[in-house]
Amino acid sequence: MPKSWIADRMARFDSSGIRKVFDLASKLANPVNLSIGQPDFDVPEAIKAAAFEAIRAGRNGYSPTQGIQPLLEKLQARIDARYRHADRRAFVTSGTSGGLVLATMALVNPGDEVIVFDPYFVMYPSLVELAGGRAVLVDTYPTFHVDADRLRAAITPRTKAIIFGSPANPTGAAATADEVRAVAEIAAAHNVALISDEIYHEFCYDEPFVSPATFNPKALVLDGFSKTYGMTGWRLGFAHGPAEIIQEMIKLQQYTFVCAPQPVQWAGVAALDVDVSGHIADYRRKRDRLLAGLAGDYEVVRPGGAFYAFPRVPRGTASEFVERAIARQLLVIPGKIFSRQDTHFRISYAADDATIDRGIEILRELARQ
Repeated sequence: MPKSWIADRMARFDSSGIRKVFDLASKLANPVNLSIGQPDFDVPEAIKAAAFEAIRAGRNGYSPTQGIQPLLEKLQARIDARYRHADRRAFVTSGTSGGLVLATMALVNPGDEVIVFDPYFVMYPSLVELAGGRAVLVDTYPTFHVDADRLRAAITPRTKAIIFGSPANPTGAAATADEVRAVAEIAAAHNVALISDEIYHEFCYDEPFVSPATFNPKALVLDGFSKTYGMTGWRLGFAHGPAEIIQEMIKLQQYTFVCAPQPVQWAGVAALDVDVSGHIADYRRKRDRLLAGLAGDYEVVRPGGAFYAFPRVPRGTASEFVERAIARQLLVIPGKIFSRQDTHFRISYAADDATIDRGIEILRELARQ
């Protein structure tokens, strides 16, 4: 096939390094897998039942692009009760990642700058580049919390947006209320769009979750069902923000994803009434188990949320360290996939206790070699 057939934009980014680790995992006989960023619990039965019922009832065609009315009404009521913004509208996306695609394509022009905090979720810079923008990385090492002065210094006349995620992937950092307020107010003061990725909002272990939309009524929020309810393969998300932005995103969805899968949307209606506090408590315990196991051998900033830890490697580069870990059948993700720095690695503790314990054992051995 002629190389000229491939669009130039595809040269701007490579296949996700995380996906490469997943591919490697499929080739190992019995890996100790602490690499996968998805819950290890199954979809709750009430949610499955709602999906089955929707399928049996013939609700299998396209839905309205913005989502089915029962789900929209339930989401909108919750959002209105929480924020009481006069101009905040919700719609249903094909996954939270789909919402990120729509947000960047709707907001970013070629040449625009978008501030992304380093370490970052792998999609953020790539989506900015796909839209023709330039990702401006703001360092959050060593605490993985946002320094307001660094953020202000990164803003230029070309800054269009800030992408902010808390709790964060890959670090597990959960922003404090003061930190969230600072980001929200800086964006408002500079008339910069603020995109808040809140997919892990239920996974806060030490302090209550705080959204930038609490302090900035123009913040665009992206959220979803994947992590909270174990529905990663179901591709159901939602967004809410100023009506003018939401309308543009709905228009883009019409010409891209069309709509979220209709049976899954009916399952989402049921999901909003499911109590997941037991799972959240379990993940808090898993976090503490992992931290206790690594204490004394690794420098780890205590993660306040999500289900990730981001330890510093004891010596050398993270890429070299991960190669040694994989040679021991342990799958973790090198930090350079999420960062300009190659000093840390990501652990996902979304795994059973036996897997976590085996991972801790291998990591201790690697640190002490």
